[in-house]
Amino acid sequence: MASKAYIDGVRALAGHDLAGAAADVAELVSAMAGGWNARLVVEAPDSAAPAAAATSLALAAVARRTGGRYALVLPDRDAAAASAAETAEVVVGEADEAMAGLHGVDLLVVDARRRDAAAVLRAARPGARGMVVVRHGDGRQRGAKDLAASMAAGTRVVRSVYLPIGKGVEVLHVGVGKGPSLQNHRDRRSTSRWIRHVDHDTGEEHVFRRQ
Repeated sequence: MASKAYIDGVRALAGHDLAGAAADVAELVSAMAGGWNARLVVEAPDSAAPAAAATSLALAAVARRTGGRYALVLPDRDAAAASAAETAEVVVGEADEAMAGLHGVDLLVVDARRRDAAAVLRAARPGARGMVVVRHGDGRQRGAKDLAASMAAGTRVVRSVYLPIGKGVEVLHVGVGKGPSLQNHRDRRSTSRWIRHVDHDTGEEHVFRRQ
């Protein structure tokens, strides 16, 4: 699926005059969305950046492949009108308001040049298996600890990697545990339990929710 999603992303960008670095990032997130089998992909772009159009086109194509949701979180209606992704579910508003209805995020793509990028990270609500966060755009490697401080209560950075693609891309696997941010805002009395499993061969830690 990762390979098919990558090809979909490449095809979506064909014929568009996009900068090389922007296309590289777009192709990367395409493959990751397919490989993670993301059912809800959320992108928070900086609408003034060239990468915005590239990633939007690519992720919209992947969503058609997987049958998942692709939500584009934008700060205002002017940015929404200029969006390149015609098939995206466009959500307009401040970070907390825009992200409030997007529960169970599997893949979050954030342009670090966006003024409220940190607020978007803090407002993100991952699903039971956690989520993958892709942060790109400013060329700065913040590291797992700094990024973890930007995440919502009840989440933690399981693994992070910095990739020299474009100006630099940080990829994080965000795990979930106990915390008010993980409860559905419509039912604060939820009593879900979390099961922790460590793969002794790879060292990877996985957290599952038992209903």
